[in-house]
Amino acid sequence: MSLASRQTCGKTGLKAPRDGCPALLTAWHRRWNVPETPDRLPVPEPEPETTLSKSANRARLLEIIRKRSFGRGEITLASGRKSDFYFNLKPTMLDPEGATLLAELTYEALKDDRLDFIGGLEMGAVPLAGAIAQLSWIKGHPIAAFFVRKKPKEHGARLAIEGLTKGESLRGKRVVVVEDVTTTGGSAMKAVEAVREEGAEVALVLTMIDREEGATEAFAEAGLAFRSLYRAAEFLNS
Repeated sequence: MSLASRQTCGKTGLKAPRDGCPALLTAWHRRWNVPETPDRLPVPEPEPETTLSKSANRARLLEIIRKRSFGRGEITLASGRKSDFYFNLKPTMLDPEGATLLAELTYEALKDDRLDFIGGLEMGAVPLAGAIAQLSWIKGHPIAAFFVRKKPKEHGARLAIEGLTKGESLRGKRVVVVEDVTTTGGSAMKAVEAVREEGAEVALVLTMIDREEGATEAFAEAGLAFRSLYRAAEFLNS
């Protein structure tokens, strides 16, 4: 190919490849052939549904959590309580299939809540929020992600909430606070308080697993809707 031809091909940008032009590393797709905005591209058209049924996804994810994230043995929880069983959801959240199913089921649980943002306290909420934000874009209903630091950085911007660009704010936005495992609800409430201080409306709190040790009552007392994908009893009684 001549230099002139290569220069012509290089000017095609995000348009479909033309005859004689090599394929781009980022292959052309109809969703990319759209004008760019200062912050992000327009919402893509939803992809055709090719996933398993919700019930099949839920059953499969329960198996993965049981294998990778559930165990028995005496431990001390973040709340200070003692327990003879535990959930460490990180091996599931960072597993390719586990992360996909968590995102799918969480998105399905939230898609009708008219949410603007999803996030929660580090570290448990970080992989969840990121995976769900990515899936929401693919589904055509984008929900942006953020996370709340347990302690603001002592250098740089010293932010308590990460994920927002300069000039972006949670003020007036509908937010869901997510958590991997919930015991009494104390950790999630720290995130709730942080985003409320920024002017956000907390639509609900969603946890992947409710240990059923007081969180439902605590959130009800605080006037917050609370949902879970799974309850501890589903793992203890099977």
